Amino acid sequence: MASYVAMKAELAGGYEATVITATAADKESTIKMAEENGLTMPIAYGVTDEMVTGFDPWCGDGHHGYYIQPMEFLLGRGASVYGSMYASGPVGLMRADEAINGLIWRRERGLMLVRQQAQQQSGQ
Repeated sequence: MASYVAMKAELAGGYEATVITATAADKESTIKMAEENGLTMPIAYGVTDEMVTGFDPWCGDGHHGYYIQPMEFLLGRGASVYGSMYASGPVGLMRADEAINGLIWRRERGLMLVRQQAQQQSGQ
């Protein structure tokens, strides 16, 4: 999460992107975690199994107790998902630079499609 905080201005200004996070932890634990880690993005707390059922998450039940594994999504306009990542542990989470690469790809792809449409309309 620290990489997202460090790149918050770039995400917001250059890519018109916002990072939103969610956790199953209670409000007090979430506030403490955010303060300890310098997190400044919106954080939803108290997420339940019922709330995430539609995302088909992986769940764990180990020495830490029952938990929902991390899920990450890159959403476009209209909340369409164009990138996602499901973790089976803390390794493999999407870094901020990887999310930015996804945003760059999406923007460049959109520009390419606009150019193609313009060429078709002009008869080229």
